[in-house]
Amino acid sequence: MTATRAVSSQKAMAYATGAFVTLALILLQAVSAAARGAPDSFADLAERLSPAVVNITTSTVVAGRDAAPLPRAPRGSPLEELFPDLFGPQGGTNPRQRRASALGSGFIISADGFVVTNNHVIDGADEIQVELFEGGPLLDAKLIGTDAKTDIALLKVEADRPLPFVGFGDSNVARVGDWVLAIGNPLGQGFSVSAGIISARERSLRGTYDDYIQTDAAINKGNSGGPLFNMDGEVIGVNTAIISPTGGSIGLGFSMSSNVVTKVVDQLKEFGETRRGWLGVQIQDVDEDIANAVGLDSVKGALVSNVPDGPAKEAGILAGDVILNFDGREVKDTRGLVRAVGNAAVGKAVRVVVFRDGGTQTLKVVLGRREDAERNPVVPAVANTDEADKSVMGMRLTALTDEVRAQLNLEANVKGVAVLTVDEVSDAFEKGMRSGDLITEIGQKPVTAPKDVEDALKAAKDAGRKSVLMLVQREGAPRFVALSLVK
Repeated sequence: MTATRAVSSQKAMAYATGAFVTLALILLQAVSAAARGAPDSFADLAERLSPAVVNITTSTVVAGRDAAPLPRAPRGSPLEELFPDLFGPQGGTNPRQRRASALGSGFIISADGFVVTNNHVIDGADEIQVELFEGGPLLDAKLIGTDAKTDIALLKVEADRPLPFVGFGDSNVARVGDWVLAIGNPLGQGFSVSAGIISARERSLRGTYDDYIQTDAAINKGNSGGPLFNMDGEVIGVNTAIISPTGGSIGLGFSMSSNVVTKVVDQLKEFGETRRGWLGVQIQDVDEDIANAVGLDSVKGALVSNVPDGPAKEAGILAGDVILNFDGREVKDTRGLVRAVGNAAVGKAVRVVVFRDGGTQTLKVVLGRREDAERNPVVPAVANTDEADKSVMGMRLTALTDEVRAQLNLEANVKGVAVLTVDEVSDAFEKGMRSGDLITEIGQKPVTAPKDVEDALKAAKDAGRKSVLMLVQREGAPRFVALSLVK
């Protein structure tokens, strides 16, 4: 009997403990759900943040159309008084220049008057004015610097008192489904607040450094340059673009993420311009065929298609290398590498891990400055031989004669094999090979005659390769093409 009571007691305790744990989990889930739920109202947040959001007005002198002389009215006619713009006293002609105005939004990021907006809001403006919240003073703004690549501009206004301002948050911790608040000046109607959620992250539209937060919060023309806030009142994005067939919001708004914007703003504030790291390579994404051709076990990294004079060349990076790691960060694709390099400091020595000849190598590269490289672009060159045409894998190939060079607009020192025609049902055509392309390397070895191409493809087949990597130039731009050797 005693043993039975003991067992019953243990069961009761176990049941009670289980019930307690279940209750605790339910309460925890309820608390978590409440924390993630929609707020009862955005009013307190909007009231606190709105004073730091500004309207931006720009004025630009633009050329007018040449037009026929304006109609004349009889001197002293009442028409001259009623319609002075149409019937001037001397008739005259339409002015050749006129002033155009534009409206946008922005936000103050410091008490001493630094203002962030979009570059396209103030681009080309002769005058920029900032209107403070709800009838505040209209202040003349000085342009500190712009960055067209991220569409960010930094302005400065002077006021007789400290200005209300907002701070940046960490956009990397923002999650799809989080509530956000957009404040700005849509369609020139004055200050307005709209709420929504984050629909997606890490969106790319057109730019090299794109890292957009997509939101369904209403964003319209005039919202450009305004802030996107999280529920802690931190700026996690700068409202920049919408996708819409009508020109109005349909729930596809895009805000440049704060982790991109803060780096740009810091550089504009310090230097008046951006200073991005530059590796000095042309790259392309790795696909399954390319990975197989170079011997990678998976699709990853960024394939180097060309190495002009610059930091990478000095460090020993070669065309055909696959960059797997940059400065301690794994490289998933070209977009990730470009952003990592751009965010790195000019002059920084970084370690770059490349895949080459079936193994990895670590190289040390001292980064240059991208802006300097863009001002002084380096055009690579490669050079000449002669031999009979050949048809290889659906491509008719020819050596570079003077006549072929003239037709393809190639310099005398360029080497390679020209593609005359490509069979439209061939793998080469499917992979993008076209008439006029120039094959310069196969398997990272130079080719100067059609027979070199034929021999290289045969050697790859004999070695058991499923595909082969060709370096191809089109209009001076190199890229790798992986041709399948398996029918």
